[in-house]
Amino acid sequence: MAGMLIYGLINSAVFTMMTLGFSLTFGISGVANFAHGAFYVTGAYITLQLMKLLGIAYPIAIGLSILITGLLGCLLYWVVLYRIRGIILSEVIATFGIGVGLLELLRSIGLSGHSYKLPKFMDGSVEIFDVYVDYQRLIILFVGAALVAFLWLFSHRTKIGLAFRGIAQDEYTALAFGVESDKTAMISLGVGSAFAALAAITVMPLSLIQVEEGGNVLILALAVGIVGGMESVAGIIVASLIFGFSQIIVATYFSSHYSMIVLLGTIMLVLIVKPSGLFGKSKELEERV
Repeated sequence: MAGMLIYGLINSAVFTMMTLGFSLTFGISGVANFAHGAFYVTGAYITLQLMKLLGIAYPIAIGLSILITGLLGCLLYWVVLYRIRGIILSEVIATFGIGVGLLELLRSIGLSGHSYKLPKFMDGSVEIFDVYVDYQRLIILFVGAALVAFLWLFSHRTKIGLAFRGIAQDEYTALAFGVESDKTAMISLGVGSAFAALAAITVMPLSLIQVEEGGNVLILALAVGIVGGMESVAGIIVASLIFGFSQIIVATYFSSHYSMIVLLGTIMLVLIVKPSGLFGKSKELEERV
């Protein structure tokens, strides 16, 4: 039971980290960034190459990778999304296409096979309630909690964060108070992309850096966002807990092959009962008709 609790929390932290950047971008700019998974893989790959090719120390490589990935997100907004913002289908097609193109670019320059792996932040393990947990998984739990705390402080205690909240609550009123909509949307996409890179750098030492992870992360981010409410941080946390613990329970008592079935079943149930998600702010069907 202690093992299920500990690993359920760690699993939930992974889901939260994978989704926060996607949720932040959508909540502020209204853009569903379907290149999110590609930025996730790119962040990990850039970190590895900075260490291998340039010999940069791991901590510095992490910081540079997060910065570069965030700048790529900003570039995506100004080069592409700035011209089509508000045309939802075009936004989806553009970000999805760019995400696929970025992943295929990584594949073409050699990201394949089993040789790409980030080093762990710390080797070893510790015993917690008779359960051995490696330090990297505890770091994931810590970073996930720190990321949520940082996002709250950022959005409530900084000028840019307050601009984020203003645009998210009422864009036209925020514009009247001098908040630049496009600049704020660009920053939100940059921060969301940086969050994706941080998540990858923290999680991927436990696995290989693979192109296919881009699609997997995008699907998981969409699933958590749909269930929790795409623009709600509290909803993301609750949905991550639901998926994180359900995955551990299913894998323990049944088989890990059923995890995806549980995930899809949960999505269908929530869409039927509450289409906007558990904590979603979008209008329900009866309000829109």
